[in-house]
Amino acid sequence: MYEKIIKESTENRELLQTKDKCDKYDYLAAVACGAVGGLVDIFLVGAPGESVLGGWTDAQIDKTVLAFARKVGWKPGEGKENNISSAIGYLERNYKVNYDQRSVSDIGGLNKDKLSGMTTKNHHMKSIAHSPDPVGLFFSILNQFTNTSAFISQGELIYIATDGSGLQGGNFIAKIFCGIANWFGHLMSDVAGSSGAKGRGTGIVMPFYELFGFCTFGKFDVGKDRQDLATIATRAFQNGMDFRFGLAQAIPVVITELVIRLIWAIRRRFQYHMPLRECIPSSQYADFRIMLLLGNGTLCVIDGIDAGIRSGGNMLLLFMRLNLVAWLRLVMLVLKEVCIRVGLGIDLQREIEAYKRINEALQEYLYELKRIDAESFKKETEQYNIVIKIFESAENAEELNKKLFHTYESLKIEKAWQGDFDEHMSDKNGTLEFE
Repeated sequence: MYEKIIKESTENRELLQTKDKCDKYDYLAAVACGAVGGLVDIFLVGAPGESVLGGWTDAQIDKTVLAFARKVGWKPGEGKENNISSAIGYLERNYKVNYDQRSVSDIGGLNKDKLSGMTTKNHHMKSIAHSPDPVGLFFSILNQFTNTSAFISQGELIYIATDGSGLQGGNFIAKIFCGIANWFGHLMSDVAGSSGAKGRGTGIVMPFYELFGFCTFGKFDVGKDRQDLATIATRAFQNGMDFRFGLAQAIPVVITELVIRLIWAIRRRFQYHMPLRECIPSSQYADFRIMLLLGNGTLCVIDGIDAGIRSGGNMLLLFMRLNLVAWLRLVMLVLKEVCIRVGLGIDLQREIEAYKRINEALQEYLYELKRIDAESFKKETEQYNIVIKIFESAENAEELNKKLFHTYESLKIEKAWQGDFDEHMSDKNGTLEFE
């Protein structure tokens, strides 16, 4: 059993297979999957306001908000069971936060001038605590603890003092928990727009989209104006490029990757007849990583060409037509592959996978231990302990020899020799036979 554990742990030191290479069918399949995703992106995603899938994701978010509101106590009146404005209003009343200033008119103090561009259409992007990501969560807890609001404006992080009752809870842990719950509940009240919005309304940003507020560089053509990237990203958000549209952009990416994973797994299982556990898509296989790169790259190329042609040189239209989710996924895949090629992260992943397999071997070993008769083992060890005490009580070699022979007889152990031990050992033809 010990040898088995050592063997398995050694084998799993080489979990990253560097010899896997794509063949022409892998390349064709990856490009085809990326092309399918690109066509879905062009004809079904497009830009905010004209997206087929965008309308569908808006409806799904509305259903989610309605279901969440019911879970936390919303009791709509007769005929308002599907009234999204009523559900949003309930959540707004029950998940209030101190950092929800909607425009510059809600702000006073020295930093008011720096937030002069904030309106009801973009305050969810400028207020960093409204972001559905770890950055937003951190600033939400910070703002609730310190009664402040944090905004990104003109490329700077700006704080203002606010009035608030502070976090609920009797101790630090309870306050953190209440702060997280309040942050999430408030996001749910904003993700589908406000209760008083006319039409679609402005939701919340995609994860990490708020960081575009720091990108105050570049001068890009937007009609007759030239604007920096932060301004363009803010205008795109005001025109509907929010979390709901981000879900629509994620659909062609998911389609591309799922089909690539399926094709890769089917080929390994049925064409190469590999074990099932080796047909589970994982980044440890180089050919699979290359297929993902090629598929997502194809999707991004098609998306970029379409956005470039339809924008007519207008950077705002180009930005709104680019599938940011697809481009972010491609960047992540490229960075991951670069890290693997230069050796960063390989050892960690290799060790993690190896320890998983070692854990399986240890579990099997534990199962074998459980099958041992503990009572019988205990009785045997008790006898051995008695014998050891007898041996320890011997005062000289002769007495030890007598106790040894007595133990052989009491335990009914067959001796390996016949007759006197000294005579047997003096016979050059004598042998010891152990049973």
